[in-house]
Amino acid sequence: SPILSNIYLDRLDTFIETVLIPEYTRGVSRRPNRKYHRLYYAMRRDHGRGDQAEFRKLRQQLRALPSSDPQDPGYRRLRYLRYADDTLLGFIGPKAEAEEIKARLAQFLRDDLKLELSPDKTLITHARTEAARFLGYEITVQHSSTKITNGRRSVNGVIRLRVPIPVINAYCSRYLKRGKPAHRSDLFGAPDRDIVRKFGAEYRGIVQYYLLASDVFRLTRLHWVMETSLLKTLAGKHRSTVSAMARKYRSKVVTPVGPRVCFQVTTERPGRKALVARFGGIPLRRQKTALIIDKPMAGTVVRRRELVSRLLAGICEICGSTDGIAVHHVRSLADLSERRQPLPPWLQVMLRKRRKALVACHDCHTDIHADG
Repeated sequence: SPILSNIYLDRLDTFIETVLIPEYTRGVSRRPNRKYHRLYYAMRRDHGRGDQAEFRKLRQQLRALPSSDPQDPGYRRLRYLRYADDTLLGFIGPKAEAEEIKARLAQFLRDDLKLELSPDKTLITHARTEAARFLGYEITVQHSSTKITNGRRSVNGVIRLRVPIPVINAYCSRYLKRGKPAHRSDLFGAPDRDIVRKFGAEYRGIVQYYLLASDVFRLTRLHWVMETSLLKTLAGKHRSTVSAMARKYRSKVVTPVGPRVCFQVTTERPGRKALVARFGGIPLRRQKTALIIDKPMAGTVVRRRELVSRLLAGICEICGSTDGIAVHHVRSLADLSERRQPLPPWLQVMLRKRRKALVACHDCHTDIHADG
């Protein structure tokens, strides 16, 4: 789909870059604001005379005025950005001209490309008072007369990226049930390492995409929801409690801004590097230089099923013997849990593992069938 969009919309790119942008871009800079400069020179005179009270008064008035004329008819700017079929145009000028640009785009798409603009998605928004949506971000232009850096209003006119609240709520809803974080029963059959790895990969992908946002800290709620869902999933699998799972897998990881709490499962391998699955541990702080890289899809990795790995290990899961390995199967664990007490060792192992297949040696397999 992105490739087809790039091929088909190349004519739209050419139209905007060769026709619209040159037509709606003019002027080198905005003309000066006369009122601003009159106040500026008056403030300089008061400062030279030593009248500090009047100097501070004029400086406060000066910081409420633009230094250039925002309504300058000789200054226009049009910028264009497209990713697949998602487009964004930034325009400095009156709303009437913005509506004219929109109408010309609609006509070009209809006449040349046989496409129609979506009225619900094609919007004209004021960048300072509203937010434009592009590629999952909210884009605004900052304005503050009180934020002073090095004697200047440093944030005025600076683009700001934000995480949309509806996006956060949509992500959280995947792990909620009746408004509360819930377990994922579809993962009960997976090893703990795979459960933590799946939650960690999903959370890491969302956070790393929004690290460019100035309010990435809003993902704190998503972190809490996913963390609680993870611990409930582990607790449900082991028939334990959330606090017990938290104590078992809680860890700390060192980050550039200090240590962070995370949950991780480490699988030791003799003579090889340990396998580590981790959830969390990512500082929710803006990274201005963060890069979003579209990596090529890797080929599908066919992994062995857990039963195959257990069978290839060649070890009896009851006594640890390696003689005459076989696999014992049962139809339902629920039927086994209702047997007489005390439970035999082989049945205790199956219930603890929550598996309907048990790798056993020849002697243990014979005892299982003899026990009936």
